[in-house]
Amino acid sequence: RVYLSRGEIAERLGLSLDTIKSYDKRGYLPAPDAKIGRNCGWLPETVDTWQANRPGRGARTDLP
Repeated sequence: RVYLSRGEIAERLGLSLDTIKSYDKRGYLPAPDAKIGRNCGWLPETVDTWQANRPGRGARTDLP
């Protein structure tokens, strides 16, 4: 299996690494599929599913 790092997620989605790190810190990223020590990895299908279902840019997520 191939796991993506935060940097590879950023590249795959066309976002900056800082944005992905911020998403992770805020709990917006899905849970990692693998974790070894401090290193986390996400399966490409996990990232693709998350990307397809996340709100668009500027969407309010705090409203019911």
